[in-house]
Formats: sequence, structure tokens, C-alpha cells
Amino acid sequence: MTATAPPRRTPEAGPGRGTAAAGRRLRPRLVERVRKGGLPYLLLLPALLAESLIHIVPMVFGVVISFKNLTLFWIRRWSGAPWAGLGNYRAAVRFHQPIGQALLHSFWVTLAYSLLSVALSWLLGIAAAVLLQDDFRGRGVLRAVFLVPYALPAYAALITWVFMFQQDTGLVNHVLHDQLHVTSGKSFWLIGDNSFWAMVIVSVWKSWPFAFLSLMAGLQNIPRELYEAAAMDGAGVWQQLRRITLPALRPVNQVLVLVLFLWTFNDFNTPYVMFGQSPPRQADLISIHIYQSSFVTWNFGSGSAMSVLLLLFLLVVTAVYLLLTSMRRGDADA
Repeated sequence: MTATAPPRRTPEAGPGRGTAAAGRRLRPRLVERVRKGGLPYLLLLPALLAESLIHIVPMVFGVVISFKNLTLFWIRRWSGAPWAGLGNYRAAVRFHQPIGQALLHSFWVTLAYSLLSVALSWLLGIAAAVLLQDDFRGRGVLRAVFLVPYALPAYAALITWVFMFQQDTGLVNHVLHDQLHVTSGKSFWLIGDNSFWAMVIVSVWKSWPFAFLSLMAGLQNIPRELYEAAAMDGAGVWQQLRRITLPALRPVNQVLVLVLFLWTFNDFNTPYVMFGQSPPRQADLISIHIYQSSFVTWNFGSGSAMSVLLLLFLLVVTAVYLLLTSMRRGDADA
């Protein structure tokens, strides 16, 4: 008799074995899906968590505080502060009362300051970018010098400007009065009406190198052949600027002007370093005004309400600006 081997027993399929087998089959698919479409989101997850902790969570707390009557007496138990509802917002927009009048005045000062600073920064930036497009000896040195204000630490530069604006020992009065004899006397630059113009000068000095850098990068993408063809057709410098340079820089200007406006409108360092916690009325920017309402008078509910109103205003301005520029760009493309 020939001995036959016993038949090999196949393992019975149980619940545990089926799950394990299914897991082994799904694991490559899951890895493939993450590799194809989910990897970018996975890499962005740490940044999103950090952004939530740094910006979104404090913003939510600020919105909650704006609906509370949070003053110095409730600072230790801020969560138990009385509920104010829309009272802080009503007080901020009642422009016939002291709180609303002060906020409205600060808004107009900030708007004038932002428009002047953005306009002058853009003009200086486009002028420098156009002049430094052609090759000449020392162009690299000039580019580096023009970027110095943008590279300097903000507080160090602002403190230097404060010393320069001093009445008796400042460099500004020394040049204008002692050297050029432009003024009849040494002016007060950090008080009164001159404080606004001193703040605008410092803001332009800080901002125009960024405009210069952005516009110079945009000009690098314009083919030189266009200018050569325009010159052969008899177009002058102003016609080339109007017909070639500005239309080609429209996408850059769309982002640049918006960023400069948002930065300037939210500027806190300039008035705080130059004038301290109590700037002159002519230099009362809305950022320092909100700081006074929150940390000087200890009315955190009112200051938070003003901050939320400022955020809503900037969101509306941004949306309207992007809508108008998109419509204009669409009309130009059509």
C-alpha cells in the first residue's frame, strides 16, 4: 500500500483573520491616497495648528470679550464679567458722544496717514525701480542702500528718528534751520500739527523700500524688446511708462497697494515709539487709540469692540478692493 500524505488543512476564516487581511489590503491603498492627494494637507497641518493657537484662538477670545463689560474690577475673573451685549459697539459708533467722537477722529487721522504713506511710498518705489533698471556703475550699491530702511530693526530705526526730531539737538532742525535756513526757528516735530507729518515721514521711510523691491522684481519680467520697439516708434519715457510699464505692473500693484494699506492702517510701532502711550491728538492713530482704551483706561470690553470694528472695516475694504481690481482686470483682458 502506498502511503498518502494527509491533506493540508487550510486555516478557517475567522473574524480576526478577516480583519487583519482586510487591513493588509487597505494599508497600501491608504498610503497611496495620502501620497497622491493628502500629503499636502498633512504637511500643512502643523502650520494650521500653530496659526490657530497664535491668531484664531486669541481672535475668538477678543470677540467674546467685546460682548462683556470687562473692566479693571473683573480682570481676575474675566469669564464672570457682566454681559454687555452690543453695548460696547453702540458706545463706539455713537459719534455724537465722547467715545464715538474720539474713535471717529482717530479713524480719519489713520485714513489720512495711510493714504499719504501708501501714495508716497509707491511713488518713491516706482521712481527708484525705473531709474535702476538700466545698467550703470554703482547700481548694485544703490540697490543695497535703498533696502537699508527695510532691513533695519523697526524699534532701533524709530528711536533714531525720535532723536533726529528733537527740537534743540535733532538732525532735522539742524539741517532745515541751521544749514538750509528754510525755517525761521527750530520746530517742534513731536507735538502739535508737525507730529502728524513727522509720523508720515517715518512711515514712508520704512515702507518705500518694500515697494521698491516689489516693483523692481515686477520690472524684471517685462521684456526689454518692448521698450526698444517703443523707442524706435518714437515713444518717449512717459509714454513708455504709461503704455508698457504700468500695465505690466498691474498685478504687482494690485497686491502691493493692498498690503501697504493694511500694514499702515494697523501700524502700532510708529506712534507708540515716537509718542508713547499718549500721542498728540494730530497723531492719534486707531491702533494706539484702541491700546489706550484697553490698557490705559482698563476697559477691555470697549477696546475689543473697537478692534472687531476695525477688523470688519479692513475686511470690507479688502473685499471691495479685490472686487474692483478683478473687474478692471477682466475688462482689460476682454
